[in-house]
Amino acid sequence: MYLACLGFGMIIVMMVLITMKKLSPFTALLLVPLGFGLLAGYGTDVLKYGMQGILGVASTFAMMTFAILFFGLMIVAGMFEPVVNKIIAWCKGDPLKIIVGTSVIAAFVSLDGDGTTTVLIVCSALLPIYNRLGINKIYLVALISLQNVILNLLPWAGPTARAMAVMKIDAGEILAQLLPGMIIALIFVVGVSYYWGLKERKRLGVIEGAEHMTHIVEASEEELALKRPKLMYVNIILTAAVIITMIMGIAPSAIICAVGTAMALAINYPDFKTQKEVVGRLAPDMTNIVLMVIGAGMLMGVLNGPEEGGMSDAIAHLLVSMLPESAGRYFMFIIAFISAPGVFLLSQDAFYFGVIPPFATAAEFYGYTDLQICFASLMGQAFRFISPLAPILYLLIDRAEISMTQYQAFLFKWCFCVFVIYMAVGYFLGYLPIL
Repeated sequence: MYLACLGFGMIIVMMVLITMKKLSPFTALLLVPLGFGLLAGYGTDVLKYGMQGILGVASTFAMMTFAILFFGLMIVAGMFEPVVNKIIAWCKGDPLKIIVGTSVIAAFVSLDGDGTTTVLIVCSALLPIYNRLGINKIYLVALISLQNVILNLLPWAGPTARAMAVMKIDAGEILAQLLPGMIIALIFVVGVSYYWGLKERKRLGVIEGAEHMTHIVEASEEELALKRPKLMYVNIILTAAVIITMIMGIAPSAIICAVGTAMALAINYPDFKTQKEVVGRLAPDMTNIVLMVIGAGMLMGVLNGPEEGGMSDAIAHLLVSMLPESAGRYFMFIIAFISAPGVFLLSQDAFYFGVIPPFATAAEFYGYTDLQICFASLMGQAFRFISPLAPILYLLIDRAEISMTQYQAFLFKWCFCVFVIYMAVGYFLGYLPIL
């Protein structure tokens, strides 16, 4: 009981410190477990347990490092820009085409897993057209949010990276299970954009005068120097090969992304000086994610403690004893439903590193696998972009000049639809089983 209380205390203290921004996630993930490990009587062994946890997530932060580099390289090289520019040119002054084009562009740009990049690029490219034609900008922000929420489940994005780190799951394994629901959700959002587009075409008609707005936001001279338009098709083939190889599980995802990154650098930037410049541009995003995953390893190592009788085991036994026996059959659905308010009310770090570990250990007592737990914990991500704790949300609504209340009221039902799609696909494909 004492260890269980310590485990809950560690989780609560860490969640409060992260949520109130008293400590950075990395600092909290290292120092809080260290302190509570000492209170648990681990002594200097707390450092050994922490190191075991870090080694346990080594493959995850290796994959994250190279995945961020690879997809960042594709964006720097301008692989997506010709597609985006053609979509914008095709839209002309038709609100229907513009809104459908918005959903497709937002999906393409979201492939790097970075919400900030998506907001900046898509808003910069399309806001002038929305303003010129008088199209309701709530559709712009809603489509950016919905597509980014879906693509944010890719293994190199923040939420899945956290879940993978906690559950020690390979990227290819979880991607293969998430992909069917993601594809159906993406198609659903495009269908919704068509419905919205019909409404705006009926209200506004097809408006002439937007033909010259056919290009994405202008790049600086330094950025233009790094574009590789002649290598676009080579980069597309390389990107497809990396993703398909990861899904097929031919090799560990970390080495696949590492080889893909090396090939991308050799093809696009054979000069060492240029390689150094490009990697330097991508380093901040890469460093933040890697530090976060290392911190997660420390937390998990201390929470697990010794092989038997650690805080995690104590919490799991307590949770299992509190739940009725029949609840075990539906434990994956319990985790999935908890994940919805969890990602809405808590930071990503607080939820995945604080809430999920004890539930995961309890679920294992019922016979569920780490992969099933990881999958269930990601279902609530459908609601993440309406959470007031999502920093990028404030940039998005500021750019579109709409209120938080208006945004949340409009988007909630569509986020709920995405959540239902995730759950339904997971259930019918056996990823959310009832034992």
